[in-house]
Amino acid sequence: MSQAPAANGTDDAVAAVRRFSRFYTRTLGVLGGDLYDSDLSLTEARVLYELAMAQTPRTAIEVGRDLGVDAGYMSRILRGFAARGLIARKPSTTDGRARILTLTKKGRAAFARVDRISAEEVGHVLAPLTSGERRQVITAMSAIERALGGDSVSPITLRAHRPGDMGWVVAKHGELYAREYGWDLSFEALVAEIAAGFIRNFDPDFERCWIAEMDGEPVGSVFIVKASDEVAKLRLLIIDPRARGRGLGKKLVDECIRFSRERGYRKIMLWTNDVLTAARAIYVKAGFTLTESEKHHSFGKELVGETWELEF
Repeated sequence: MSQAPAANGTDDAVAAVRRFSRFYTRTLGVLGGDLYDSDLSLTEARVLYELAMAQTPRTAIEVGRDLGVDAGYMSRILRGFAARGLIARKPSTTDGRARILTLTKKGRAAFARVDRISAEEVGHVLAPLTSGERRQVITAMSAIERALGGDSVSPITLRAHRPGDMGWVVAKHGELYAREYGWDLSFEALVAEIAAGFIRNFDPDFERCWIAEMDGEPVGSVFIVKASDEVAKLRLLIIDPRARGRGLGKKLVDECIRFSRERGYRKIMLWTNDVLTAARAIYVKAGFTLTESEKHHSFGKELVGETWELEF
């Protein structure tokens, strides 16, 4: 008499993954036709996100390849985006057959809305949890991502700022500069003033804050603010020690340069101090030139302040 094969560990794992997948999609509400009550499908929103957060110029082929979307479907999505005025296309300088995709002002506004609503929806899901439970969720998600993605190093992603981020920027600057350089509370007060001014006067067409995230938590920031129609200021570059050594500082500065060029600025300026050797090395490699140096007493220390510029 034959016997049915016994269920093995793989069968149990498959069932568990399928059960979790159903729970996850149901909880985050992404099974409907449109995402977060917008007129975008989930795939369209992913394409929009990819273009909004691109660190280098992207073509349709590159975006489709990275997202696993076939060429025909990608073409239909982009035609729809173009008809709605969400994207612009221009010839590639390296490949005459390719077209570089960029978001228009209307496209950036559409992305900002979806990104904001998405963050609010996830925030609602996490709100009932205690801080310890949230950390457990983040740790578990990171473990799943690393295990299934085959990467033992947590990925770092960039996003636009949202409520709560300025508090992290101020606190992290105060904490790190006190511990690593002995700067006093007046520096934290200065950072708070800069962050508050950015929020009060934010111009989304010409200014940007990038927040770097790892395992669901901020690990870096940088800002571009408008000084004049032709000059942008790079401000508040900081990298959490957990994310150092992975090229994040260069990545953030490169984003500032790309954004500033796209918005028509002719120059980026920044102010730093000579003791910040790691940051200075990033600026030098990016092409910035030291234009002014002056001794000053600030933050409880004798320092040498420096002005650096990059002209396009």
